[in-house]
Order: sequence, then C-alpha cells, then structure tokens
Amino acid sequence: MDDLPQEDLRLLVQSIRDYAIFMLDPRGRIVSWNAGAQRIKGYTADEIIGTHFSVFYPPEDVAAGKPPMELETAASDGRWEEEGWRVRKDGTRFWASVVITALYDERGDLRGFGKVTRDLTERRSMARALDERGLLLAHLVQAQERERRRIASDVHDDTIQAMIAVGMRLRALGERLPEEDAAAVRSLDDAVESAVRRLRDLAFRLRPPGDGLVEGLAAYLEREMAGMAYELAHDLNGEPPAEAAITVFRICQEALTNVRKHAGANSVSMRLASLDGGIHVRVRDDGTGVANRVSQDGHFGLIEMRERAETAGGWWDIRGAPGEGTTVEFWVPAIPRARHDPISPS
Repeated sequence: MDDLPQEDLRLLVQSIRDYAIFMLDPRGRIVSWNAGAQRIKGYTADEIIGTHFSVFYPPEDVAAGKPPMELETAASDGRWEEEGWRVRKDGTRFWASVVITALYDERGDLRGFGKVTRDLTERRSMARALDERGLLLAHLVQAQERERRRIASDVHDDTIQAMIAVGMRLRALGERLPEEDAAAVRSLDDAVESAVRRLRDLAFRLRPPGDGLVEGLAAYLEREMAGMAYELAHDLNGEPPAEAAITVFRICQEALTNVRKHAGANSVSMRLASLDGGIHVRVRDDGTGVANRVSQDGHFGLIEMRERAETAGGWWDIRGAPGEGTTVEFWVPAIPRARHDPISPS
C-alpha cells in the first residue's frame, strides 16, 4: 500500500477526536493541535499554540520539574509513557494515558516531540469500582459513617439529655438560694447550656447527608454559615452512590469549616457537577486567601480533605492569592461499588 500523501495524513491526524495528538518543539512549546486535543483539553488551536506543554500538568508536578524531565527522558530513550493526572483549560483534572515520542531528522538532530494523550478517567473509575481496594474503601467508609452515627446518637440521647437535666436542677436550685449564691449557680447553668450547644453542633456535624447530598449540604450551609452569604448550585445527573455522596459531603464539610473559622470571608459559593463519571466540586470564598489561612492554623484540614479525595480515586486542589479568596476544588468517582453491600447514609 502506498504511503498516504502528507496532506491526507495531516487531515487524518487533525480530525481524530478520541486522542489528543500534537507536536512540541525541542523546548516543549506546542506547534500543532488536533480536534481530539481541543475536545479533551478544552483549548482551541489559537489559544494554545506557542504555549509550553507544562500548562497541562497539576501545579505539584510542575513544581517537581516533571514536564522537562519527561522531555529529557524521551530525548534520551526515544519515548516516554505514563498514566497520570492532567489539567484541562477549566482547571478540572482528568486521568490520562500519555506517550511522548522524540522526533529526529535524517541527520539525527532533535526536531521536537510527538505527544499523544487519551482520557482514561471513566475507565479508571470503572476499574476501581471493581478492584479489591475499591471494595475495601467502600467498607471503610461504611464503618466510619456507622461509628459517626453511633457517636451522634449517644451524644444526643445520653450526654445531652443528662446535661439538660443538670441544667434544670441548677435553675431550680438557684430559685431557692440567696442572691449571692444564686449568681454562682446561674453561672454554672450558663456553662452547661453552652456545653449543650456545642454538643448539639457536634452531633449535627457527625450526621451524614441523610436526605441526599444536595439537601444535606443545603442544611449544613443554612446551619453553619449563619451570618455569611452563601450559594449552592448543582448540575448533577442524579443522586450519586452513597459512598461518593458521603466522601463529597465530608470534604465540603471540612472546607466550609475552614471558611467559617479561618477565611475572614463574607460569602462562599459551592458548585457541584457530574463530570467524567464522577462529581466535581468547587468551593470558593472571598476571604484572606490560602497563605494567611495556612499561617493561622497549620494544615487546617488540608491533609484530611486531600486524603479523602485521593483514597476515593479522585484528586483535590486548593489555590488563592493573599487577599483574593480561596478555591477548594476536587473530583471523586461516582461509580457504584458492590450492589449487595450498599452504604446507607441515614
């Protein structure tokens, strides 16, 4: 079979939509762009050509020097291949299969690199839904939520009720004492009431979203963000599996707690959307930014949020310049695990 004419080959590559296929110059700048690259990564050719390809990598990979390392390896070995997270134009991440091939001319001079990327996010989520680690994760989430419900029930039905009884007795006692002694009893009663309020807040935070993810988040915003303007919007295809809903709820809960305690914000917005077989979430505030909040409270729950997302097979990110607010963004898969062992959120 005769080789395809060069123009026909170019048209073939340009029209492929399932793979991002493009060229880099020897320094890693993008010099060509096909329809698949636009569909997968979100940039048009006019927007991206001439830009360094490191724009597709998460900030932690850029900081670690991963993009130039990959080019160096491809140049020395002829090829680089891996699977990992990549970043779209809108900031969301996708799990990609990436192949970088060094291109040499007939004299052996490096002319650039060919790069082929495929979006494997949904396939990866399906595989994790079936693997042993995914099943163990489902059981772990189930056990954690069961224990949270037990603690919340014990706090509400036992500890709080006992303290309410103590408060009632203190008030009755105060009515029979002289004023100088009654003042001390009233002070004790105030301390008991304050403790009861804190315990009720604890019991509320321990409860999972029993009425569905969006309804649970709405209830949490209404109760916990009092005095602050807030917005909740979603574009979900339906109620996600319980494991995914609980994971999203807990990460959002931690993010909102940090906004309330540390951001110095006047408003917060939360947006949820179905994306790549999972749930994509952005929590934005107009507060002090990441640097100020880190200095106030160390990791302020960052580790817990990141670990929850990554353990579920997703990703998590935080960004925000000082004085310009903070955005917490994450994605977790929403593929049902084992049908015979559901996780009840109620």
